[in-house]
Amino acid sequence: MSQPHAPFAIGHFDVAGPDLARLAPFYAGVFGWQVAPRGTGYAQLRTPEGSPDGALVEQPQAALTLGIVVPDLDHALAQAESSGGRVEMPATDNGWVRKAQVRDPAGNLLTLIQQ
Repeated sequence: MSQPHAPFAIGHFDVAGPDLARLAPFYAGVFGWQVAPRGTGYAQLRTPEGSPDGALVEQPQAALTLGIVVPDLDHALAQAESSGGRVEMPATDNGWVRKAQVRDPAGNLLTLIQQ
């Protein structure tokens, strides 16, 4: 996330799959997104200005995870649990942002991001 986003906006996304060597040219070729490898199993995706940037993440199963910006991560985690969701990854500081992951009542994974 290179720029601040409004609270509750989509601020980031992850596209996961088992073969980044196939995913990278797909997203670059179809959408013109810039793909910047950032180490084993991870590449940054740059999208057009005004859109959230994302990442390609090497994982065994295909998945798309939205990153939602929240003003208070701890409050959002409590709200997720009290609204029928569950915390999948507790609050973590990765050096850029504080983030956590929750599953909604249907099982969809969301990343909550406090800038």
